Amino acid sequence: QVHVVESGGGLVQAGGSLRLSCGVSEGTFSTYVMAWFGQAPGKAREFVAAVSRSGVTTDYSDRVKGRFTMSRDNAKNTVYLQMNSLKPEDTAVYYCAAGTDKVWFGRRRFSVDEYDYWGQGTQVTVSS
Repeated sequence: QVHVVESGGGLVQAGGSLRLSCGVSEGTFSTYVMAWFGQAPGKAREFVAAVSRSGVTTDYSDRVKGRFTMSRDNAKNTVYLQMNSLKPEDTAVYYCAAGTDKVWFGRRRFSVDEYDYWGQGTQVTVSS
């Protein structure tokens, strides 16, 4: 059973920073494409960022591009999301997801349906 656990959420003022972490137990971490999704109250879960298995390639939504940075440490079975210049509209529960390599092809990585394992989420609240 693969377990995905997020941490690092919290309350921050606009313009501030947070770093989210996501650990994966069981399985071979380096075989997973990893992603972050955000879900604001009353809205659908939406793609934020993804990183390839090697960590060399990343992709971001237009909304966070230039402000958020996703990385991974395969030796620690962990991915990170560095969130800078936070805005009130970034307020959401952030979920970490793991999927097989097929996720990286085409537009699959943007879809919640393509990921096999999910964490419980961590709340990020940005005050104005």
